[in-house]
Amino acid sequence: MNIKIVSKSAIILLAVFSFACGGGETTSENSNKSETTVVVKPVEEAPPVVSEPIIEEDQMEDLIDNKSSLTLSGEEKIGNSDCLSCHLVERKVVGPSFMEIAAEYKPSEENINKLASKVINGGAGVWGEAAMPPHATLSEEDAKDMVKYILSLYK
Repeated sequence: MNIKIVSKSAIILLAVFSFACGGGETTSENSNKSETTVVVKPVEEAPPVVSEPIIEEDQMEDLIDNKSSLTLSGEEKIGNSDCLSCHLVERKVVGPSFMEIAAEYKPSEENINKLASKVINGGAGVWGEAAMPPHATLSEEDAKDMVKYILSLYK
């Protein structure tokens, strides 16, 4: 009994879908539609290649040297790295806060070098069980700038 009801329902649904989707169209109706003509334009010539630079090489070096505004501060470098996923300025997350680090390590060239090395090579055991992963792609100069910013938070 259930099979008869299901098969009758399926036949009715197919009929409804067939008529709803335009199943009654004939080929003569399709042949009355206008054909679209495609117009092909000739390929334009490429612009000529500039053989000489627009800016002289010595002028380019002056421009590069004068781009000091593009230099990022230590705080900006931290913001562009993954440091803030484990550290915050005033609150411990996974690792110590930057304020705790600044209180522990006074600003000195020795501490800057030591902490920059820890940032690049990673470390563990100083602030608890959580290990800081190495940041081997970070340059020594960038690591030092970041550490200088952290140590500048000492009050």
